[in-house]
Amino acid sequence: MSESGWRYEDLDVFKRACRLSLDVHRASLDFPRNEQFGGIADQLRRSSKSICALIAEGSARQRSSKTEFQRYLVMAMGSADEARLWCRYAPDLGYLPEAESLAWQEGFQEIARMLQGFIARFD
Repeated sequence: MSESGWRYEDLDVFKRACRLSLDVHRASLDFPRNEQFGGIADQLRRSSKSICALIAEGSARQRSSKTEFQRYLVMAMGSADEARLWCRYAPDLGYLPEAESLAWQEGFQEIARMLQGFIARFD
């Protein structure tokens, strides 16, 4: 437990980001081989996992600096927006059904909104 009385693993935004990241990871393994390393599959996995990692790292830093914690949450929002962008490419390239892409985009957008609300609580 952190000094503030909560653990990042217990945050709804972390749980949601983690679930979506795992969904993205599993599905992107079916993308073409040439997209697995450095391509869109790799970028999607990296950016979606980054959201979770930044929340975790930021929560450790909030013990010493509220501003530093907020900075990490802002970076997590950026990763959510990046993941949303890669989701837009996937159906156009024929790697993902449009409906799944839209669901992922909405999921990443909701995560970004949740992060924004969490940041506002620290102002």
